[in-house]
Amino acid sequence: MSLPAFAADMTLGARAHRVAAVAAEFADRVDRDGRFPREATDAMKAERLLGIQIPTAFGGESASIQEIAEVCSILGQACAASAMVFAMHQIKVSSLVEHGSESEWHKDFMRELASRQLLVASATTEAGIGGNMRNSICAIEIDGGTCRLTKDATVISYGAHADAIMVTSRSSEKAAPTDQVMTVFKRGQYTIDKTVDWDTLGMRGTCSDGFLFKGEAPAVQIFPKPFAEIAAQSMLATSHLWWSSVWYGIAADAVQRAQSFVRAAARKSNGAVPPGATRLAEASNLLQLLKANIVAGLKTYADAKADPDQLSSMAFSIAMNNVKLASSETILVIINQAMIICGIMGYKNGTPYSLGRHLRDAHSAQLMISNDRILGNTSTMLLVQKPDTSLIG
Repeated sequence: MSLPAFAADMTLGARAHRVAAVAAEFADRVDRDGRFPREATDAMKAERLLGIQIPTAFGGESASIQEIAEVCSILGQACAASAMVFAMHQIKVSSLVEHGSESEWHKDFMRELASRQLLVASATTEAGIGGNMRNSICAIEIDGGTCRLTKDATVISYGAHADAIMVTSRSSEKAAPTDQVMTVFKRGQYTIDKTVDWDTLGMRGTCSDGFLFKGEAPAVQIFPKPFAEIAAQSMLATSHLWWSSVWYGIAADAVQRAQSFVRAAARKSNGAVPPGATRLAEASNLLQLLKANIVAGLKTYADAKADPDQLSSMAFSIAMNNVKLASSETILVIINQAMIICGIMGYKNGTPYSLGRHLRDAHSAQLMISNDRILGNTSTMLLVQKPDTSLIG
């Protein structure tokens, strides 16, 4: 896919908005048909968004966590499924950037990813572990310089469309379930046989089918650091922050549609304040709170990255958990308010104010790492961790 001749603005924001325009054009069809947002991901590759996080030394742009969050938000306002594919890809890339610099193979893979704009998927869930990615049943087998792995993955988002998959497993057949490693398998090094169809209420375009994964690759493709470190020091924060940024984008577009509805009603009412105006003010207030929550979380992570001990601390985990919990719950309130404002025009499909897709996509937020699981983990940590009550950190 080539860039149009008039696409002179190559700032990250401009590129993201061009991709968002493509994503928005196909969003309803992606949702209706439950199909992968191929047009949007092709546009991401054409605009070279998939490699922006890779360090410039390896051919990327060294994009910051804040810049990636902004792209997630821009895409989320257009098509939640496309935005979530981008966010999940970047979450995996963050593991590569933060934990792959000690390995020559992983550094070479970063170069390849940036050059070829590879799309990376994740296989962290598994049948029999109840959604807890910090446990594995399957084990990597290392035979000389080769590793082999078979995994019954209940979900591999866009797995059939990825160029590589990062897979978690026990470090050996004798290892404990929590003694995990993560391995990069490139297309051609694995097979996936679909076991579960992804036919869902929302986020239909992520195509998060279940697969039986079988891979064989050089053992150097195993990350040199334990998955426990990778999860605590990059995946925890990037998942909660970039998912939240996508959800913010969904909510922001819902509020914009509600505002357009109220403005149209005001023009017809000879200056009288429309009935939905007060609810619009309430939704705007909640959207600002949601934004502040995410922005504060991004700053907390940026500050913590300079201190590995802080990244692995209970206080940091609690802070990131709270960002996810608040974001995933607040967006539903915001979008419901927007639905009430727009009334039947928001409830119907095919109108400028339609919000059914937004509401269905938003309901996934509390389920992507279950809020009950996160609350349980946070409550355990709060038994020994004093809450941070300061305003300036």
